[in-house]
Parts: sequence; structure tokens; C-alpha cells
Amino acid sequence: MAYFDMPLEKLQTYMPERYEESDFDSFWKETIAESEQYPLNPIFEKVDYYLETVETFDVTFSGYKGQRIKGWLIIPKVRTKKLPCIVEFIGYGGGRSFPHDWLLWSSAGYAHLIMDTRGQGSSWTPGATPDYEEDNSNPQYPGFMTRGILNPKTYYYRRVFTDAVRAVETACAFPDIDSEKIAVCGGSQGGGISLAVSALSSKVKALMSDVPFLCHYRRAVQLTDEMPYGEISRYCKIHRDKIETVFKTLSYFDGVNFAVRAKCPAIFSVGLMDMICPPSTVFAAYNYYGGEKEIRIYPYNGHEGGGTFHTLEKLKFIKRIFG
Repeated sequence: MAYFDMPLEKLQTYMPERYEESDFDSFWKETIAESEQYPLNPIFEKVDYYLETVETFDVTFSGYKGQRIKGWLIIPKVRTKKLPCIVEFIGYGGGRSFPHDWLLWSSAGYAHLIMDTRGQGSSWTPGATPDYEEDNSNPQYPGFMTRGILNPKTYYYRRVFTDAVRAVETACAFPDIDSEKIAVCGGSQGGGISLAVSALSSKVKALMSDVPFLCHYRRAVQLTDEMPYGEISRYCKIHRDKIETVFKTLSYFDGVNFAVRAKCPAIFSVGLMDMICPPSTVFAAYNYYGGEKEIRIYPYNGHEGGGTFHTLEKLKFIKRIFG
């Protein structure tokens, strides 16, 4: 790997012209309101995965249009008060896997809700939630980037982002969670989802977005051929007459457009050798971000970003925010 994007001094001030449709806000207001007509109906089923210091719940809730979404809730077994909660979203292709894969935040004394990503969970960790808009009734292997891409109302991430807003509401519904102390986090796709939710949900009080995907699509697609952005460029290669329609749809799901609307404290991370989510796409979102913010820069890292070093940074950040 080597540097391939802008020099750092340019990245730190990079604020490209934003493109959004005039109905961006009304589109999302109507999307969320449509799904809120369906009862959230959260179910927390206690399950035993042989973990002695935490309680584990198999979670099911109503996401987009009432469709049932899976997740895990992991919470310290010993608790004397309501706890802050970290709601986490998963990287591209991954699913919720098993509870023993998610012990960091509960070990630090927080409740931790992990949302399964609809239709995914067949690439590197298993999932349990189908994408109900498809005929298939099971998770499947990527890709998802061009599913329904010719219309924002049918685009895949409309469903995912709505699920994520409802996941935050599900966390708030658990009796031992402090609904005033909800943070969202994730890496790559999870970072992009968490960025969107921080703008779409007033319940989110802190954001931790690592090497976020789903930001500044047009530059990303023109700068890297790596997957998953490569799914979009390959689609446009064949559908030459649909290019502007594609990017019009993607503007409704661009992390840069969510960033200007988000206001909660945030910590970002970026790898300057990241060929999957190019640094300029991350900085575009970060520089436009509307709330108190900080970013950790890892000059010699790719999409793995800060790894375990950045985990410590997030622990310090959330301790400072929630006490």
C-alpha cells in the first residue's frame, strides 16, 4: 500500500461541493414516519451462551415497514443503575454472529446492542435477518450496492438506515438502559450507518464512526476500484445511460449529507492508505460534520484503520461523554 489520495494538509480542509435533492429532508421524514406506523414490538429473549459476567438477549424488533430485524443485547450481569448503551452496526457482508464476538462494550460497563444487517451475514460472519423486499428468504452473499439503485424509494439502504433508527429505539425500550445516553458506532459500512443514524435520530447522543463507508460516492467510485464501491462502477460500466440516475439516488444516502445534519459529539477514524474507503471520502464527511468532533489519523494503515489502538481511543471518548 502507498499514499494515493490527497496530501494530508488538503484532506484536512477538503469540503467538496455537496449534491443533494431539494426533498432530502422530506424523503427521510416520510420514510421514518412510514415505518413508525408499525409497532416497534421489541422482544428481548434471554439466552445462555456460557458467558458468566454478562446477560445476553436475543433481540427482535420491527424495522422498515414493520419487518422483523434480529440483534443481540449484551449487558453486564451486575448492574445497580440504568446503563448507557452502545448501538453497533456491522461492516459490509457481515452478520450478528454470536454473542461471544461482541464482549468489549459490556466488559467496559455499557449495554451493547448489535443490529443484524438485513440480507447480509454470508460473507465473513453469519447473519439471521433476510431482506424482506427480495423474494429470497435468507441472508445472501454481496453485493448490495446496486439493489434498487434506480429509485431512492427502492434502494437497499433506505431499508437498512430505517432499521438502524428503529434499533436505537429498541435500545431505549430496554428497562435497564438509560435512554438519554445512547451512542452509535461501527466500522466501514457500520461507520456509514451510524453516521446516518446520528442525523436521523434525536435519541443519539454520541457517534463513533470508523473508516466510514457510504460517503462521497462519486469520488469514491472514481478513485478506487475496490469492492464494495466497485459494484457501483461495474454497474455504471454496463448501464451507461443510468449513471446520473444512480448518483441522484445515492445522494439521498450520502454520509456527507447526513454529516451536515448531525449535531452530537463524534469521533472519527481514517487510514491514509485505505483503498476501500479513500481518505478524502472520510474527510469530506468529517469536515462537514455539524457537531463537536475529533478524528484519529492512522498514516500507514489501510481499511483496518487504528485497530486495537483506536479501540482505546473510543473507550476514552465515550467515558468522557457519558462519565
